[in-house]
Amino acid sequence: MISLPSILASASWLPVALTVATAIAYIAPATAVRRLGPQAMRRAMILAWLLHGSVLAYSLLGKNPSFGFAPALSVTAWLVAAVYAVESHVYPQLETRWAFSALGAATVVLALLFPGQPLHAAASPWLPLHWALGIASYGLFAAAAAHAWLMNRTEERIRLAADPHSGLPLLTIERLTFRFVGAGFVLLSATLLVGLLFGESLYGTAGAHWKWDHKTVFSVLSWLTFAVLLIGRARFGWRGRRAARILYMGSGLLLLAYVGSRFVIEIILGRST
Repeated sequence: MISLPSILASASWLPVALTVATAIAYIAPATAVRRLGPQAMRRAMILAWLLHGSVLAYSLLGKNPSFGFAPALSVTAWLVAAVYAVESHVYPQLETRWAFSALGAATVVLALLFPGQPLHAAASPWLPLHWALGIASYGLFAAAAAHAWLMNRTEERIRLAADPHSGLPLLTIERLTFRFVGAGFVLLSATLLVGLLFGESLYGTAGAHWKWDHKTVFSVLSWLTFAVLLIGRARFGWRGRRAARILYMGSGLLLLAYVGSRFVIEIILGRST
């Protein structure tokens, strides 16, 4: 099992400095929201997003690139922050700032503590595409889950008649949620297709067949769950808490697919593969 002191001792000052700056950039504007106007808040979040991107570029494209469960979460949070930056410009009343700021700060620190394993030099050229599609689907489903939470909270507020006109309209949030689900489903399908076509050869190992490991099983289960959600939405009009529960279930299965399996391998078992 990897010890925390050894991780910190091996980290150079640059990623540590960038990580600390990014975490502060995420948290500071969220805590000072009442003293900042919408424009200043948007600029602060863009600064945090750019710093976060520099941390990811250093870890993935630097001298000794590595990847694992924590960097995967960090990339996911970075994509979610990008979604928030765009949405907050279109919908200034969006109330997910705190959640996105906390997610970004937590994952960037986690990626510093657990940077993962060195990337395989013999990996297939298709591996970056496979990862890009998979992580992008992670980001879209994470954004969908955040919007589903906001949808449930707005529905509860309306039911209790507690300031029902604040924030985004319920139907708008619901429409955004399922747009993210639909886009994430397309990318997840493409991820599984690349894995099906190239299999173990993605990682430079012998053979190109489809391997039924924990990651594959959870990925397929999550794909089936999201497919059921989209069919239920289209055929039976599923919405509200029922749709949110299925979305949470699918997102949890997807989280277990790569992040969960790599966490067990890297942290609990202390292995690289």
